[in-house]
Order: sequence, then C-alpha cells, then structure tokens
Amino acid sequence: MDRIRITGGAELNGTIPISGAKNAALPLMIASLLTGEALELRNVPRLADVGLLLRILGNHGVDHTVTGKRPGQTAETGQTIRLGASSVIDTTAPYELVAKMRASFWVIAPLVARFGEAKVSLPGGCAIGTRPVDLLLMALTRLGVEVAIDAGYVIAKAPKGLKGAEIDFPKVTVSGTHVAVMAATLAEGQTIIENAAREPEIVDLCDCLVKMGARITGAGTRRIVVDGVARLHGAVHTVLPDRIETGTYAMAVAMTGGDVLLENTRADLLPSALDVLRQAGAEIIPERDGFRVRRNGGGLRPVDVVTDPYPGFPTDLQAQFMALMTRAGGTSRIRETIFENRFMHVQVLARLGAQIRLDGDAALVEGVERLTGAPVMATDLRASVSLVIAGLVAEGDTEIHRVYHLDRGFEALEAKLSRCGARIERISG
Repeated sequence: MDRIRITGGAELNGTIPISGAKNAALPLMIASLLTGEALELRNVPRLADVGLLLRILGNHGVDHTVTGKRPGQTAETGQTIRLGASSVIDTTAPYELVAKMRASFWVIAPLVARFGEAKVSLPGGCAIGTRPVDLLLMALTRLGVEVAIDAGYVIAKAPKGLKGAEIDFPKVTVSGTHVAVMAATLAEGQTIIENAAREPEIVDLCDCLVKMGARITGAGTRRIVVDGVARLHGAVHTVLPDRIETGTYAMAVAMTGGDVLLENTRADLLPSALDVLRQAGAEIIPERDGFRVRRNGGGLRPVDVVTDPYPGFPTDLQAQFMALMTRAGGTSRIRETIFENRFMHVQVLARLGAQIRLDGDAALVEGVERLTGAPVMATDLRASVSLVIAGLVAEGDTEIHRVYHLDRGFEALEAKLSRCGARIERISG
C-alpha cells in the first residue's frame, strides 16, 4: 500500500494550478442521468472518486469517453468527460459500489425523476459522522415519490411522475439541496426549496442544469425556485475550481512561509477561509487568474474559528486549519458544527507533537514551537491532508500511511507541492 514521505522545513515558492472541484464534478456527473443526450464536462479532476462514480454510472448503462491530453496540458490539467445516458438499463445502484462513496447515493434523484423508479443502497463513505439521508428522502417524498427501505436499500417509486412542491429544509443540507434540485427539474409544476444550501457547487450544478434546459432561479440564495420541464437536453459545462483544494494549499503556504501563486481559481469561492488566513498572518494578493499567498517574516497568530454552511468557514478546511494553528503563537479555538465526528485527526496530529484538547464540539489548540516527524495513519480525506500540512514543517521525516484517502480528493498533490520546493515523495508498496 502506498505511503507519502515528507521531510519538513522547506518553504513553498512557485505556482500551484488548482483542479476542478470534486464536490462539483460528482453531482454534475450524476446529472447526466437526467437526459438521453450527451453531457460534456470539462476540467474534471483525476481522482479516485471520479473513477468510482464512472463505474457506478456505467452500471446503470451510462456510456462515457475521456478526452486525451491536448497541447500544453499537464498532469494537473483537468480532463474532459463526455457522458451519455441514452440507454439506461438498470435503475439499481448496488451496495458494493455505493458503500464506497456517499455522493453516489444522489443517483436516486435523476433515476426516479426520469424513469419513475430507483433502488439505491444506503451509502457509506468517510466515517465523519452519521450524515443520515433523511432530509434527502424527505425532499423526494414532498415531490410525490413513494419511499421504502428494505434490506439496506432505498426503494423509490413515482410511476406517475414527480409533482412540484414546497420543500422547507429544517437545516441547511448540501446533499439535500443537490437531490431536490435535480429531481425538481423534471417534476410537473413549480418547486420552491427553502433554506437551500448556498455553496458554489450548488450554483455550478444549477448553471449546468440551466444549460441543459432546466428553469431554475435563486441558486446561491436560501430560496431556489425550479419550474419543471418535460425533458432536458445535452450541454457542455466547465467544472468550477476546487475551493477546498485552494484553501488547503493556501494554508500550506501560510504554514511553511514562502510565496505561491494559486492559479485557475477564484478568491470569491472561499471568502471566510481567506479572511481567517489574513488574521493568522498571511497575505492574500489578487492576481489575474487566481491569487497569491505569502507569509514571510512574522509568525502565525492564533484565530478562533466556527465551521458553518457557506459562506461561513468550510468544515472541509477545519482539519487543515487545525494543523496550521498547531504552530500559532497562542491558543486558538476551533468549533465544529457540521459533522459530529470530524476531530479524528486530533490524536494523529498529537503524534507529531501538537497540543490539542477536545471540549465537546470544540478543539483548543495550543501552538507549539516545533513539530516532530513520525509515522502517522490517515483516517479520512481531510485529516490526511492536515497531516501533509503539519509534515511540511515537522522536523525530520513524516510518513503518512493510507494515502488512498488523499487520492479521493487531491489531484497530483505530491507533484504540485514538490514543484514549489516541498520535499515530498510517494513510496509504493
């Protein structure tokens, strides 16, 4: 099994190209089930989760082609995937596939909307909390779907099609909003989604669906209105930049010091995270095709953070920020409000010398003068990359095991960091 070795102490200087967003690409790929025409997605990252979702879609009968490299492209340049769901032959998503990635459960929405039925295994994915699907199923039942659970499968039926309705989520849910929007595009009449998630990935999905012929207004606000149409057609869409990857590398630069241009990205995708980085002592400088992160001279300052739905501080950057705060000059408090089990990285960071104390849904991080390299075991995707950030400044070598977690969400991580001066390598076997 692969592992990553990092020798700490090197500043980061150079340019890091940001990939397309995994959290946008996956629902966009699933949306291909809504039409019998081809959906071409550009800037799709090369990730294990993307490959797995292609297998899941292929199991339904979706054909796909991946465009080869073009002149000037590098390993970090997103790929183009063309998806065709004209001959869907199976509306069942089996346990052995869905259990590997939670987002694949969302196929239930386009399947039941277009074909009137779906049988989808209850999901698996990262062990960072229960993350139940009750709000997703509530949205479908509001649209007239009959839902039953049998032997670990959700069986959804709507033989007479979906009917527009009002869906009022009791709490903000990204997955629920994705499912509600996709299903509502083919529902008869108008659907109003209240307390909708506002994440850029939601907006990106809605933008693509509009290109496909959907009638959607309000994306990016708490109230999304969808006027259903009889059918959707094909489209060409470019996946937006990955704001979590952007924030991760920005924190890596803040941790190590140096000067790095993050290109092919946008600062407006993560306003809260960049504001926090400024408070911690990093400079954020806008550029034509991205922004520059710089920290030279002074040390890191402690900053208190509370994770919150967009535009708040992202839960997907909480572990990375905690790693950063292990070297701050004082105590910071990080409160996690989204996922109840998302502090699994605390004990692993402690192996490197971090001083962190848990207090309910909060972690108190006492900055230390130095971290020390050690063998560590990754527990989930975001925890994995927090270990990378810590390892970049730890004295000696840090070996990270179970790096398949990293491969799920970060494209060419070692290549991007090493090109900026990091001493990082992948060891196979």
